[in-house]
Amino acid sequence: MIDEMKVSSEKTILVGVITQHQDEAKSIEYLDELEFLVKTAGGVGVKRFVQKLEKPHPKTFIGAGKLEDVKSYIDSHDVGTVIFDDELSPAQLRNVEKILDTKILDRTTLILDIFAQRAQTSYARTQVALAQCQYMLPRLTKLWSHLDKQKGGIGMRGPGETEIETDRRIVRDQISLLKKKLQTIDKQMAVQRKNRGKMVRVALVGYTNVGKSTLMNVISKSEVFAEDKLFATLDTTVRKVVIKNIPFLMTDTVGFIRKLPTQLVESFKSTLDEVREADLLLHVVDISHPTFEDHIQSVNLILEEIKSANKPILMVFNKIDSYTHQTIEPDDLVTQKTEKHYTLEELKNSWMSKIEEKSVFISALNKDNMEDFKKKVFDMVKEIHVKRFPYNNYLYAEYDENGNKL
Repeated sequence: MIDEMKVSSEKTILVGVITQHQDEAKSIEYLDELEFLVKTAGGVGVKRFVQKLEKPHPKTFIGAGKLEDVKSYIDSHDVGTVIFDDELSPAQLRNVEKILDTKILDRTTLILDIFAQRAQTSYARTQVALAQCQYMLPRLTKLWSHLDKQKGGIGMRGPGETEIETDRRIVRDQISLLKKKLQTIDKQMAVQRKNRGKMVRVALVGYTNVGKSTLMNVISKSEVFAEDKLFATLDTTVRKVVIKNIPFLMTDTVGFIRKLPTQLVESFKSTLDEVREADLLLHVVDISHPTFEDHIQSVNLILEEIKSANKPILMVFNKIDSYTHQTIEPDDLVTQKTEKHYTLEELKNSWMSKIEEKSVFISALNKDNMEDFKKKVFDMVKEIHVKRFPYNNYLYAEYDENGNKL
């Protein structure tokens, strides 16, 4: 298993590309997110290098000239880490390390490290360890750079190859062991889910750092860990919630992110099972984020991957207290009005009006509009509950302040 990196304000360089599939605006946005990931891991981004390419260079990700620029900056500013915004192939990683002669990470490694820092329970640690081992296996050769000069060929099979093969075998055995351990835990969690009976299950899903845990704390009156950092919550939390006279189970799940490593999707399969088995999804969105629509699309893609996109969904647009819009001066005749200039009311009347019945605008932090949120959740849970328990009408008897049945 890869050890957690100790990155206490470690100076890092961020590297990204502008391609035909990723324009300059997207590149800046992704690098902003990468810098937030670095901050979450305990480091600090001191410089960005971006290059326009038709597609990433197959050997070194970026061109030789740009690598020389990065090398010069490293030598003159004493920077110990370079982080690439995309996953590097084993060959790219090896080649870049030789040229820059410093620690090279990619987006996947950084996310895995954050997960390793954040994992609290044995289950989460096992999931992260499996993802780390699966990522490490094809990249083991970089650990044996002191044997690079050894030649291959007939009669030249030396200890270097033996060491690498031995190490690969150890990692493969570790992967096998971790998978067996996860299978055991998965069975236990499946039993736990089965023991919850037929209560309606509601799962909070959404991009990382949109306020799911804060909303969970408000609605369930619990103390789930919440922090303004990416992936503050890794361990699945289930709480019993009662709105009016209907009890149901609410689950807080791990946040999604663009370019989510495939190893994490696989190793967090059981965590995602909570989403698969949910009856209702509350898709929480940070409406104050400038690219929240891209976040929605990213989450929807992952929901499709895990075959959960067709479930009933309530769109919860959170952080309305932080929402701001750009303004156009009265004498500005050049700037065209776009969605960035919409007020919150104008935004509600845009494409969001089509999902008005299945959306709600709240601030979980300030508890704004929570009554409307609870009402919509109650109505959707009630609809599912009635189908499941058609003869259990007594649950829905409501009374006024004088005790008269409504």
